[in-house]
Parts: sequence; structure tokens; C-alpha cells
Amino acid sequence: MFNFFRRKKTPELVVESVNDGANEVAEKSVTDLAEIAFLPTAQLDVVELSTPPLEEPSLLNTVEATETPDSVVEGEAENPVQVSTQEATAPTESVGWLVRLRQGLAKTGTGIKHVFIEHKVDEALFEQLEDALLLADVGVNATAQVMEKVRARVKKERIDDAKNVKQVVKDVLVEILKPLEKVLDVDAHLPLVLMIAGVNGAGKTTSIGKLTHHLQQSGKSIVLAAGDTFRAAAREQLAVWGERNGVTVIAQESGDPAAVVFDAIASAQAKKTNVVIADTAGRLPTQLHLMDELKKIKRVADKSMAGAPHEVILVLDGSIGQNALMQVKAFDEAVGLTGLIVTKLDGSAKGGVLAALAVDRQIPVYFIGVGEGVHDLQTFDAVEFVDALLD
Repeated sequence: MFNFFRRKKTPELVVESVNDGANEVAEKSVTDLAEIAFLPTAQLDVVELSTPPLEEPSLLNTVEATETPDSVVEGEAENPVQVSTQEATAPTESVGWLVRLRQGLAKTGTGIKHVFIEHKVDEALFEQLEDALLLADVGVNATAQVMEKVRARVKKERIDDAKNVKQVVKDVLVEILKPLEKVLDVDAHLPLVLMIAGVNGAGKTTSIGKLTHHLQQSGKSIVLAAGDTFRAAAREQLAVWGERNGVTVIAQESGDPAAVVFDAIASAQAKKTNVVIADTAGRLPTQLHLMDELKKIKRVADKSMAGAPHEVILVLDGSIGQNALMQVKAFDEAVGLTGLIVTKLDGSAKGGVLAALAVDRQIPVYFIGVGEGVHDLQTFDAVEFVDALLD
């Protein structure tokens, strides 16, 4: 677990703008690959965005004044620009991650915990527990599995105290959620290429900013690829996160997102950067042409660096409940997911969806988010999660 209580001075942002020079593609020794004949030249123009004089609008002011905030497009409660001023001060020691996690899961846990208050261990308790799990979006399959194991253990151990049944439920949920635990191995490749996908409003841009901050705490260097060339404000929003975290952003005003990712990987290889995080446009699984574009980005990344992207991570809105399972299934079949980031678990009483994911589609959950600040994205720990849910 990383500690985010230290405040770091944000360096100046460097945006590398890609030249659109398809005529020089042959120099990349990939002329036999017709699929990437559109790719721009590897030569990059570097533009340093330093803090302008007071009479000139800065990048931050420009984004606030002219572009749609991330809170509107990505469905977040605050946009990155607003968070940059409000989250400048690290949280105090008294408000740690576990406290924030417990607060975030309060809506989900209340209904389940209420079952064990002044209740006898009888069939009525089991029925109420089953209803509470279903209302928390644990899902039919996972709920059935939980109830089967809880009933068997209560009977075997002759438990007659509702408080002890609660402990049994906690143990069973931890057992189900444990397979979702997995640490992102940042040192597996140099650079490690992450492709971030998700539907509109899931919080991809915000999650990328938080993830960048998270990885920087372990001393990793990062480059961001603005692969969302579909949405007008996407490049500017990613640039704001880049400035906040002091990292390079590879972008172009228009063009093929696969080209942007290709050049970001090439830049990272040349500079020995540890991690490339590639943003992609939000898309619904039913938008087949956009899903095909995602497949294309993955293929081109592999031609830029064999095996890339090494991680294909889906950002899930935890408040959508069972719809999350459909999204995971569609994106996994299209591009082969290696991990998940589950956001907005504090937004509703549907946090039990992680148990549903563990039973129906066992894809690792690398990070969970329960707030808007850069400190509110942490690695998933099953014991911490269940303790916060039911304590």
C-alpha cells in the first residue's frame, strides 16, 4: 500500500505534439506492414508549457473556460481542474484510506449489517441476509454461493449468535473475493504499456490521473498517450492531469488514436520511461466500429513493441451494478482484459458487484476508487474491502 501523505511540487508539463508525416513511414522499417502505413513520423516536436504571465491565460484557465469539464463527460463529481486546487493538500493521518473506504462503502454495508442486529439465528435471518446481498448487487450466482457456504458452516459449528453469523459472512466474502487480488507488476517490461478502456462516464480520464500519481509514489516515470482523439476536450483534460503529475503527454489534435499510441511507445522506449498509459475514447460495447478501433490500437501497439499492450485495463463504474458484468464480458471478448479499475464504489449501495465479478468473470481488480481525490485510488485488498463493508 502506498502512502500519499507527502505533497510533491508539480513540475512543468511537456506536451509532445506528433507531426503528421505519413511520407516518412518507410524509414520506420515497417513498410511491409500495410496496417500501420498511416503512422506519422517518429520525429516529435517538443513544446514546453511553462507558467505564463498573469495577463495571459494559462492552460488550466483555458480548459476551465472553454472545454466541457471532466465531471460532465466522464460522470465525476468534480473535474480534474477543480480537484487540482482542492486536493493540493494531502489528507491528514486521521483520515486514512481505510476510513475513506469505510465511508465509501457505508451505503452498501448498511443493509447487510442491519440483518445481524437483535436477530435470532433462524430461517428468517437467512432470508433477510439473502435479500440484503441481492440488493447490494452481489448477484444471483454469488449470493447463492455465499448463502450455501454460510448455512453449511452455521450448521456445522452450531452457531446460535447473529454476531457470529456476521463473521461467517465476512469469511465467506473474503474467500470469494481473494482471487481478484493481484498486484500490477510495473517492472515486468520496460516500458510497461497499459491500455485503458471503458464506456462513457466510467471515469477513465480521472482514473488515469490517479493511477499516474499512484505509480509515481514508487518512483516510476510515466508518459501518457492521448488516444482519445474522438472527444474534443479529452486531450486538454489529459494535459491537465499531466501537468498536475509532471509527466509527458503525447498527443495530436486530430488523427488516428493508434498512431498516437505508437509514437508514445516509441518515445518511452527512447527515453527509458517505465510506464506508458494509453487513454482511449469511451465507447459502448454495442458500438462495433469503436470496438474495432480498440482492437486496432492493440494490434498497432504490438507492432511498436512486441507484446504491447502488456495490460488491458477496463475502468468500471461500480454504481451500475450487474451491468458491469455485461461490460466486462464484451470488452474481454474484444481485446482480452487483464485487469479492472472499479470506480465510484461510494456512489450507491451496489458495492457488492465485486463479488458478482469474482464468481461470474474472474478478472483481477488492480485498483478501486471511493472518492474524487488523487489519494482515493488504491490497490484492491479483499480483507480490507470486507472489513470496511461489514464492520
